[in-house]
Amino acid sequence: MCGRMAITLPQEAMIQVFDAVASNDLPPVPNYNVCPTVDVHTVTSDAGTRRLRPMRWGFIPHWYDKPGGGPLLINARSETIADKPAFRQAARVRRCLIVASGFYEWQREDGAKPRPWYITRSDGGPMVFAGVWQDWDRGDTQLTTCAVVTCTANDAMAPIHHRLPVILSPADWPLWLGEAGHGAATLMKPCADDALRFTRVGVAVNSNRATGPDLILPVDQ
Repeated sequence: MCGRMAITLPQEAMIQVFDAVASNDLPPVPNYNVCPTVDVHTVTSDAGTRRLRPMRWGFIPHWYDKPGGGPLLINARSETIADKPAFRQAARVRRCLIVASGFYEWQREDGAKPRPWYITRSDGGPMVFAGVWQDWDRGDTQLTTCAVVTCTANDAMAPIHHRLPVILSPADWPLWLGEAGHGAATLMKPCADDALRFTRVGVAVNSNRATGPDLILPVDQ
């Protein structure tokens, strides 16, 4: 699962990394505590032209009569994404990259308070999630929304949580964005165990109002 993330990569760096044209209304960076329902940085491909653009994190199916008209869909399970009415069409034709520096997960053990971890790529590169997106329109309210695709955890992640975002390497980006033909479904699997670095962080991040770089600093185990 993915319920909180951080993005610290400067926007100019994102433009270069993804070779993308940037919207002029991107969310400010850095943000060490990106929560659901706020805008995140995403990349889409329009006839081969990549666009770095904001989307609301929290997919809104077209039948919702208001943004809160049903469950908050921040994640889409890879095992059912092709069948679920909310995600089925988006999985075929509206896929995106969701850009982060890392994400938070809480380890829940019997009799103990949940312990937050900050998970990044072990190579220090951007943490790029597979995503799906949807335009939602009701009169004066128009939103572009997205969800992170998740899969079963790999062995490295399993002691912390049983789910893991689908993390894409640069070589995967063209296929997921539809630039390299069909077969994106083959990417919906756990990344290698050694692709991730785990940092135990403090409980300040438990609050969705917490801010600042101290949130990702390591603490004693």
